[in-house]
Amino acid sequence: MKVFLTFKLPRIAETILREKGFTVSVNRTGKILSKEELIKKARSADALITLLSDKIDKEVIDSLPKCKVIANYAVGYNNIDVEYAKSKGIVVTNTPGILTDATADLAMALILAVARRLPQAEKFVREGKFDGWKPELMLGLDLKNKTLGIIGMGRIGFAVARRAKNFGMKIIYFNRSKNESAEKELGARKVSLNKLMKTSDVISLHVPLTPQTKGLLDKEKLELMKPSAIIVNTARGEVVDEKHLIKMLKRRKIFGAGFDVYTNEPNLNPELFKLDNAILLPHVGSGTVETRSAMAELAAKNVTAVLSGKKALTPVQ
Repeated sequence: MKVFLTFKLPRIAETILREKGFTVSVNRTGKILSKEELIKKARSADALITLLSDKIDKEVIDSLPKCKVIANYAVGYNNIDVEYAKSKGIVVTNTPGILTDATADLAMALILAVARRLPQAEKFVREGKFDGWKPELMLGLDLKNKTLGIIGMGRIGFAVARRAKNFGMKIIYFNRSKNESAEKELGARKVSLNKLMKTSDVISLHVPLTPQTKGLLDKEKLELMKPSAIIVNTARGEVVDEKHLIKMLKRRKIFGAGFDVYTNEPNLNPELFKLDNAILLPHVGSGTVETRSAMAELAAKNVTAVLSGKKALTPVQ
């Protein structure tokens, strides 16, 4: 059986697959494949391991007559037409749980970096402008006693809330359902989205991209934020009206923002580069050696399970 990896992953993925006797082919170009290239290279595959940047739509799925499983190397799977894949007898899997702590660490790092203006301060020193301590030099914001609003109190949102609690922050959240564990352990309170946007000092996004969450934070919601507010997105860029958020940052209507994800990624809005009150990261929420290796291992194990006639370890839906 043949397995095609749309991009080179940590070595453990290939090791697991080859040990099971599968023929493994890998895109080693270092570039994301176009749809045409993907269809050509994956046509004879019994399984695919894909990235979020691979759009696996009806056309691609129809070009995979032998495929039994698509293992997405991510928690999210909005890049795959899951329902159509299922109608063709293809199992779709993801990598939940593994990247929770790495992504939560990064979200917290972004919150701290925006609040304390770390990139601006570092640039200030590198440019030779630091000529001694001054009472009002590069002043940032305290986190203690501030309110963190979590949008999406799932695994990652809960992990961020735990970290923020240790900084002395109060936790509120917006979620489809009540998170009893977060309320009991952290004293978190479930509130409406409007109240969260109005009262939070820091807002952190942790929802998947679905038809219901696309554009969740539109112009009206963003305009509810405090002038001193910080917003951080390690979820999906399309959840926020990015153009309007950029306008607000330009006009100093909020204190700052941290981006790890973007609308139309990786084709970033050039206006983002002009902002000095925003931190821009290259989608590295899960970017640790340990986490990326564990994700590769789980993706490979999902493939081997399905191709061996067993149930997938982490099927979606």
